[in-house]
Amino acid sequence: MRAGRLPRLPAWLGTLPFLGYVGVFLLWPTGILVVDAFKNPSGSWNFGSLSTLYSPAVRGYFIGSFKLCVLSAVAGAVFGALVAYAVASGKPDGAVRRLSVAVSGVLAQFGGVTLAFAFQALIGPAGLLFHAGWYYSFPWGIGLIYTYFQIPLMVLVFLPAIDGLKVQWREASESLGSSTWQFWRYVGGPLLAPAFFGSLLLLFANALSAFATIQAWENQIAYTVPQQIGTALSSEVGLANVNAADVLAFGMIVMVAIVMTGYALLQRRAARWLR
Repeated sequence: MRAGRLPRLPAWLGTLPFLGYVGVFLLWPTGILVVDAFKNPSGSWNFGSLSTLYSPAVRGYFIGSFKLCVLSAVAGAVFGALVAYAVASGKPDGAVRRLSVAVSGVLAQFGGVTLAFAFQALIGPAGLLFHAGWYYSFPWGIGLIYTYFQIPLMVLVFLPAIDGLKVQWREASESLGSSTWQFWRYVGGPLLAPAFFGSLLLLFANALSAFATIQAWENQIAYTVPQQIGTALSSEVGLANVNAADVLAFGMIVMVAIVMTGYALLQRRAARWLR
């Protein structure tokens, strides 16, 4: 090695800050939670604590979360895909596309108390626009609020897939005499299906983990698992139980792991023709 020349460092050293961040703020808390889910309040091991996941009350929370996630994910995926297609149909470097992507990036992160209050002021009991009687019905009322940030998220994650549809495929289809319906039925639809359903699963996971919005919408009755976890951690009427919160969170981790595994598999399949 020449004098004054720095030694060549392994390329993987550049990932150490990221790996450290993931380890401290994701893997370590997750590991603690999983271990505590198998313990009782006294700290001793109790593998029977997971049996509470099968109790009727807990099943009700998971069913409520599932209903809300499916409703908001399907609505967000359908409308978001239509918006993404409209954006992709314009100029690739046009102002409309840049503005749409920028606005979607902001609105996808807009939620919590602010969003719940905005809908409350718009269509709540004293709404400025009108009073929607179903606003406080579950899951339709909160599902509408969730759809507000699910649609822009769908635009962001599904737009690259639509951009991957080559113009030459459409031209080749038309030259063979196929109609627009036939192109989407036999070419465009099958190609976009993995990306669409992968994005749908991502929206499902996004709705599953949301807490602040539904807590601001209804903080007296727990409809979903995140709400019940909050109750178990901070109840002032004798319902506080940290171990119960750990068990519920463990059930959510299992659900998210299953959903994100499906998302990864679908994205891998969609990436085959996006290269």
